[in-house]
Amino acid sequence: MEAKIQRLKRIIISRTDAIGDVMLTLPLCGMLKNKMPGVEIIFLGRSYTQSVINCCSHVDVFFNADELFRAGKKDAVKKMQSLQADAIIHVFPDKRLASLAKAAGIGIRIGTTNRLFHWITVNKLVPLGRKNSMLHESQLNCKLLEPLGIHVAASPEELASYAGFNKIPVLKPEYEKLQDPSKVKVILHPKSNASAREWSLKRYSELISLLPANQYQLFVSGTNAERELMKEWMLTLPANVIDVTGKFTLDQFIAFISKADYLVAASTGPLHIAAASGIGAIGIYPPIRPMHPGRWKPLGKKAVALVLPKTCNDCRSNPQSCHCMNDISARQVADEILKQS
Repeated sequence: MEAKIQRLKRIIISRTDAIGDVMLTLPLCGMLKNKMPGVEIIFLGRSYTQSVINCCSHVDVFFNADELFRAGKKDAVKKMQSLQADAIIHVFPDKRLASLAKAAGIGIRIGTTNRLFHWITVNKLVPLGRKNSMLHESQLNCKLLEPLGIHVAASPEELASYAGFNKIPVLKPEYEKLQDPSKVKVILHPKSNASAREWSLKRYSELISLLPANQYQLFVSGTNAERELMKEWMLTLPANVIDVTGKFTLDQFIAFISKADYLVAASTGPLHIAAASGIGAIGIYPPIRPMHPGRWKPLGKKAVALVLPKTCNDCRSNPQSCHCMNDISARQVADEILKQS
């Protein structure tokens, strides 16, 4: 088996869910490159995550899963075969992709035991349950390398160094001009596209009041849809807060984040981008499994995850009014910014 593994030339990493999930899969790519020098990594992802994947120096080829989903089965199998992959790792379980990989004849197909369809589509099963695990998402992902003879015993902090998130796009001049080089630049990203518990807009307003306008330049980011959700709140904000919601493509947002000093958000893709970019990423989390920072904290030298030091399920059934989040004060967040500034 070991000799066969050493001959692997191309490995597909299949992760077709959200940006934050993809960000925490990049250390797996770096670990593969470290343990198997010369291997070519093909990342199978969705269109909306391509800009993130393109920033990773460990990924050699991006392959668009949306093209496979649009194609008929026969053409999709041919597209999968054209990659000439020796192995595929199904980091995010997808029945369609698992079936295509088997039909394409990929020799090593790795997936978890907790998806019934994997029992008939993969040939290397890994006993892995994520929901109740004590491991971080990046560690759970690396467990899927074990059928390749790679056993990772690294902390999340150690895995952060394997992300390879260093191919940052160049920020366009018109966006660079928005940032004042004489001030500490803080991006506030209040919404999460309903993917996470959110800190309230009231708390963000309190945070803004704690950061002196003569020292801090503040930006509010988000999608066009999120702007609509925040439009009344944004009318109340002071002049040193700049609305950049809906302004950027993803690659330019990544570049804009990398030029800032801090980003404050719940457990969202931009928080993980900020952490991997090396800026101060301050995440606000509930102490509720499996949403807690033990599983989803941002990985980076300046990343911080704030969470109440208790076990709480009181607001599990009411995510729109999560006191576990709002009991984290604006002063706590401001102190993290002031401490690092």
